[in-house]
Amino acid sequence: MRILVVENYENTGLGQMGAAIAEAGGEVDMCRPYRGEPLPGSAGGHDALVVLGGVQNALADDHSPYFPALLDLIRDFEGRDRAIAGICLGSQLIARAFGGDNRIGGAPEFGWQQVGLTPEATDDAVLGALPQSFPIFQWHDDTFTLPEGGVRLAGSEVAENQAFRIGRAAYGFQFHFEADTRLVRQWCEFFAPTIEKRHPGWVQRLDEEVMRVGSLADQAGSSIARAWVATI
Repeated sequence: MRILVVENYENTGLGQMGAAIAEAGGEVDMCRPYRGEPLPGSAGGHDALVVLGGVQNALADDHSPYFPALLDLIRDFEGRDRAIAGICLGSQLIARAFGGDNRIGGAPEFGWQQVGLTPEATDDAVLGALPQSFPIFQWHDDTFTLPEGGVRLAGSEVAENQAFRIGRAAYGFQFHFEADTRLVRQWCEFFAPTIEKRHPGWVQRLDEEVMRVGSLADQAGSSIARAWVATI
């Protein structure tokens, strides 16, 4: 089982997704196109695709000129019925790939926030085992409209489309289910100046936040990661 992981920014990390892939005996091929590494020309050499987050928006082809090729690759994976997981920016790129409208700004969320499932999620292979509402880590400003044919699976008060599915197993997750408390702590070190500028005092409150919802969020994220890997 070979999984192509597209990293769009330094120090994002696979977190719970990486643990679930390793648990299932999968092999990760990491591609960093923002460093100039070429994307594969097709999905032919991989069984699944993970597209991680980043600071750029999903329309920033000038900043990330590989985006059009990545959109083609996303469509190729879905066309071959191979599993896809797009996280944060990755979900926004999946929405763009299938005709959704990317809305830049106006939907800021940060920290552990509540997400609620839709009725369509009840029987979903990846989200069906989760509680109706659960805390999960968020870090985004943008949102998107649901692509035609997409199945909306989760939302929040700030962003209506928090999770959706295209076809059998192409999933977009606006929230960072991969970010367990360990990865969040790493982000708080790597990106400390940015976080302090936009969310003053949050790093100092981190331990309190972890005590409040960290365990529940970690459980939800692990459940999603394992269930998605099972769709490969």
